[in-house]
Amino acid sequence: MPNIKSAKKRILITEKQTARNKAIKTGLKNKIKNFDAAVAGDDLNAANEALVNAQSSLDRAANKGIIHKNKANRKKARMAVALNKGLETRG
Repeated sequence: MPNIKSAKKRILITEKQTARNKAIKTGLKNKIKNFDAAVAGDDLNAANEALVNAQSSLDRAANKGIIHKNKANRKKARMAVALNKGLETRG
């Protein structure tokens, strides 16, 4: 346990930040899973909506520094490829 007041404060701040980051990352994972389920279910409208939603969340997380911007861009590109592959198999 820290003895210095500023160290105690840092522990509290770190716990808050960790909880926030964890919640945002969990939300990201859920949105990506929703997109994957929509693509697997061949639901074009739901897949497009889920893609936009997931991309927006990825950009927000990258801007806040929760994930790296290159990781966000890589995930967005892979989701777009998955959606296009799903469209090709349908039509």
